[in-house]
Amino acid sequence: MSRTVPLPATTAARRSPGPWRTAAADLLRNRSAVAAALVLLVVVAVSLCAPLYAEHIAHTDPFQSHVSGTTVVDGKTVPVLTPSSTGLGLGVTPIGPTWDMGHYFLGADNQGRDVMARLLYGGRTSLLIGVAAALLTCVVGTAVGVLAGYAGGVVDAVISRILDVVWAFPVYLLAICLSVVLLTNGLRLGPVTVDAGSLWLPVVIIAAIYVPYVARPLRGQVLVLRNKEFIQAAIGSGAPTLRVMRREVLPNVLPTAIVFLPLMTALAMLTESALSFLSVGVQPPDASWGTIIEDGLGLLYTRPAVTIAPGLLIALTTAALNVLGDGVRDALDPSARLRGGV
Repeated sequence: MSRTVPLPATTAARRSPGPWRTAAADLLRNRSAVAAALVLLVVVAVSLCAPLYAEHIAHTDPFQSHVSGTTVVDGKTVPVLTPSSTGLGLGVTPIGPTWDMGHYFLGADNQGRDVMARLLYGGRTSLLIGVAAALLTCVVGTAVGVLAGYAGGVVDAVISRILDVVWAFPVYLLAICLSVVLLTNGLRLGPVTVDAGSLWLPVVIIAAIYVPYVARPLRGQVLVLRNKEFIQAAIGSGAPTLRVMRREVLPNVLPTAIVFLPLMTALAMLTESALSFLSVGVQPPDASWGTIIEDGLGLLYTRPAVTIAPGLLIALTTAALNVLGDGVRDALDPSARLRGGV
């Protein structure tokens, strides 16, 4: 008669997956989230290849005007900009899409610059600002939410009122006001100085206006955690406040902060595009998808590709980020897994 020999406790513990590994496995099983992640990887990879495309394929400088430039279409040399033949004949008409990767694939803007090359460089800028602003928002929002929720009393009241004031302003109105002011004088916070034309300026502005959107939900979660038995046990054992916040509270709210990251990245990219479209975001000579849309506004009826291409990329990227954010939420939320198994 055979009997089963139980595995040692250490072996069983070694084989049991941790919560993060379980969440990663659940995320990989989510086909929509995996597809969205692949789309984002492709967008990032193509944007990072912008210098290679501009230098070795298009052979152009996307930040320099080419008013008198020429290109080759069907074996013929043609000007990039031709005099307008409509209306009073004023202005110029840029060359349209040639669908030739080496010669103005998506055409030119009203300064004769290669739209495809600028589109790739604009993707680098938009992604950089979106990810950096989202990271800064989540870090500051998490710190503020944990501090307000755990400290309570006067500290919570002061922080909550500040968050309420920022929350009360319409997002884009506040962003435009801050951009107009800071684009004139730059930003100086003690030893830290951000120039008016720096890409870090829209990062700071976007991060600041979205901090309440992260801090307030996390504060509410900390208020619930503060009354849990394991928190009270840690406090009763004489653990310092900072240690309790770091070792007991923060790990329990970290999954929520991670869920916010892709969603805030999408919001940050949309906000940056709106500010750049209004000329109060990314400043020349830098380019972003928002500035390219603004450049093509006057060509909307004659060369719509200048505006449509960055608009489609913004929509595709933000949609992928939202789908990925939903997948991350489902993977990190135990109740979502239980609902899915019913």
